[in-house]
Amino acid sequence: MTSKPVSVLTRRDLVALGGLTATSLVLPAFAQAPAAGRTLKIGSSFDDSSFEKANGNGNFRGASACFNAINKTGGINGAKVELVIADDQFKPDVAKTNALAFQADKSILAMINPLGTRQTAAIMESVQDMAIVGPNTGTSGLRKTSPPNVFWIRASYDAEVEKLINTAITLGMNKIGIVYPKDPLGTSVLAAFQKSMADAKLQPVVMATTPGTASTEVEPAAQAIAKAQPQMVIMVLGGIAPLFLKALRAAGGTSTVYGLSISASPANITAMGESGRGMGFALVVPSPFSTKNELVRRYQIDMAASGWTDYSTPTLEGYANARVLAEGLRRAGNNVTRASLIAALDSITGFNMGGMTVSFGAGNRVGGSFVDVGVLGTGGRIVS
Repeated sequence: MTSKPVSVLTRRDLVALGGLTATSLVLPAFAQAPAAGRTLKIGSSFDDSSFEKANGNGNFRGASACFNAINKTGGINGAKVELVIADDQFKPDVAKTNALAFQADKSILAMINPLGTRQTAAIMESVQDMAIVGPNTGTSGLRKTSPPNVFWIRASYDAEVEKLINTAITLGMNKIGIVYPKDPLGTSVLAAFQKSMADAKLQPVVMATTPGTASTEVEPAAQAIAKAQPQMVIMVLGGIAPLFLKALRAAGGTSTVYGLSISASPANITAMGESGRGMGFALVVPSPFSTKNELVRRYQIDMAASGWTDYSTPTLEGYANARVLAEGLRRAGNNVTRASLIAALDSITGFNMGGMTVSFGAGNRVGGSFVDVGVLGTGGRIVS
């Protein structure tokens, strides 16, 4: 069964989501007198019903909070932003169908927050005449082959893995292993892991695999890690991360576990419970609880104004991506088209959101490089 885009979110929908219930931080750069009937439609295809629902829905909420805040201060160049959403069930073929439907609808200017390596690849191959902003995948190979309409904001998995390994070494851990899925995501991250380990003049203690990103068959990998007992293991797993962590502890594994950013969804953190406490995560946005950053302070205000206080890295990533897209829409002017939006996004350099800076320009489409390491503390909070 395939999915198709749902109707544009209406005012009633936004009220139901809590999007029009409180005062938001004023964003004067976007505020103008609203122009009746003008809307800027943005398509969003993401997993809202399968393994990566938590990450997909988180990205959507964060983007919605950003656009809700902008709309309440007059919109962008006087026009309101509306998200058109579609569930791709974390299936590449459905993601492609959704993207083609968005492309056929000439009122939709761009896409935001595609989720997943294979899903993003399917969308990139299908849609090349409108901007695709903020893919939620760190696979480096996609960046090397992506067309000029794709604008990358999150850092690559290569950068995440390098940061995790360097952090482990700094903490005195040099016996390092990895668990990764046998799929394009896993293959890409494994190559980055092997390179970073070689650069550090270290040999992996263990390299265990699961059948795929969505596979729940984690026990053999957990047992292999438990037997090898590395000081630290890098976990390249998304929605099944809690299953692996619990299987590892059940098998007697005591290794410190560091997860990629895709492991840090609220659903994962809740499912891990106490077994996740002290676990490290690569972060491609600042900690959503670190109010020392202007980006996080504004994000928290706008999330709360939309009725959401479940702060998380997926929602902050969606929010940051929406901020970048909003800046492109602002620069494109009153008569924005798909082509002019791509050109406007290309003009963004040194865009400092207060904790994250994004730079495109001169054909560069890899705009972000932020990577940090956070630790899961009490109450499910990630502290960096």
